[in-house]
Amino acid sequence: MAKPILITGASSGIGYELAKVCAAHRHDLVLVARREERLLELKAELQQAHGVQVLTYRGDLTDADTRQQFYDWTQFKGITPYALVNNAGFGALAPFAEADWDNQNAMLQLNIVALTHLTRLYLPAMIAQGQGRILNVASTAAFLPGPYMAVYYASKAFVLSFTEAIATELEGSGVTATTLCPGPTQSEFQARAEIKNVKLFEGKSVPTSAVVAAYGYEAMEKGQRIAVHGAVNKLLSFSTRLLPRKNLAEVTKGLQKPA
Repeated sequence: MAKPILITGASSGIGYELAKVCAAHRHDLVLVARREERLLELKAELQQAHGVQVLTYRGDLTDADTRQQFYDWTQFKGITPYALVNNAGFGALAPFAEADWDNQNAMLQLNIVALTHLTRLYLPAMIAQGQGRILNVASTAAFLPGPYMAVYYASKAFVLSFTEAIATELEGSGVTATTLCPGPTQSEFQARAEIKNVKLFEGKSVPTSAVVAAYGYEAMEKGQRIAVHGAVNKLLSFSTRLLPRKNLAEVTKGLQKPA
């Protein structure tokens, strides 16, 4: 495969658009998600449009055995990715004391554990080949405490901290690690998290997943450590360093308190 890129959560949203961007740059792809039908449709589209090779794998990455089986499958195929894009993740809006635990646990497993596990599985070979890219998709939520989405916000803070740390470890290796931090984006995320009607989105024009994906790909290729999309979001991420944490939590609470 030609400089293969492995993308998780590729069946919709930013992951779907990242697959299109990578294919347009002539990368072969390995796409993994739970919705096989969507993966196969995307595979056919990308192969026809760009002539790249696309492999798909249906799997629930919240499960540790599935992650290992997926890795073993790529090893059997002889694939060492040029880039690993950990995009799969989700959120949910609810006061933590009322939130469904199984859903919260699945969020932790996908947003944190799967991302960390897959990075650990693929990183040694990337270092051995002396080149590679890791793109971990976080959010501007990484810079804030998030009342009513406490676990989601905390999970993205983990992604940011973890990626910054390994980026430093990887200096001089030929492998880079980038955290993509989009703000609100047009995707299926809002519907799944049930946040379409909160103040955070009221009267706002938000970028498409395609725009964010193109920005993320460019940042990844440059080896940029933190990529915050949009001028307002950049200002937000900087301002969080200046305001007291309690104040930040109160602001977030007002923006996404359930109706």
